[in-house]
Amino acid sequence: MASDILTGSRGCIFDYGGTLDTGGNHWGRVIWHSYERMGVPVGEELFREAYVYAERELGRNPIIQPDYTFEKTLSVKLRIEMEHIGRCMGGFDAPKWHGAVLADLYGSVKAETARSRDVLARLAGRMPLVLVSNFYGNIHTVLGEFGLDGLFAGVVESAVVGVRKPDPQIFSLGVKALGMEPGEVTVVGDSYAKDIVPAKAAGCHTVWMRGEGWTDDEAADTSAADFTIHRLAELL
Repeated sequence: MASDILTGSRGCIFDYGGTLDTGGNHWGRVIWHSYERMGVPVGEELFREAYVYAERELGRNPIIQPDYTFEKTLSVKLRIEMEHIGRCMGGFDAPKWHGAVLADLYGSVKAETARSRDVLARLAGRMPLVLVSNFYGNIHTVLGEFGLDGLFAGVVESAVVGVRKPDPQIFSLGVKALGMEPGEVTVVGDSYAKDIVPAKAAGCHTVWMRGEGWTDDEAADTSAADFTIHRLAELL
């Protein structure tokens, strides 16, 4: 039987980045901890500036192509970050640190995504699943890379549909892909502001996969989350 978390739901919508690949932790934090593990000689303040810069560059320009794997996407993201750091800090050996961080991060992502795949495969035997993600137009390539293709009855990707979280409409599109009513659907995501609040506004049930956020600030009001979990396996 499904756990109490999914009781009454006929379908489930999942976020991708930060939910299925990092165990609920914000990607900025995940990359920073890799910098720390690899001994990259840069302070957290400059890293945060570089992370935001890279995200904006990727959002403004069609750099990521539909056939890019996650490894290649991550490589591009890190390159943009580290080139920015190099412009701000003399003597920074971007190529050296790029390779070290990429290998470390990709290894951890493969392990975490494999754990998520096991959970999703069990859930997919009970109810249809749909993916709703702010992504770059290459999510289908990424799903194939990690063996997640075939587990989702539908995929709603921001770069394709022209709607981005936190717009509740993107979750409404996910509900439509399931062919259900919002009250029959549970949404699982790591971002309280971008997943949980808009999913609740769309009329869905919500499960907040709470990990390490981009900031240490605690949300003052978490009432939009029907359940809070810390591992995807808690859905089982």
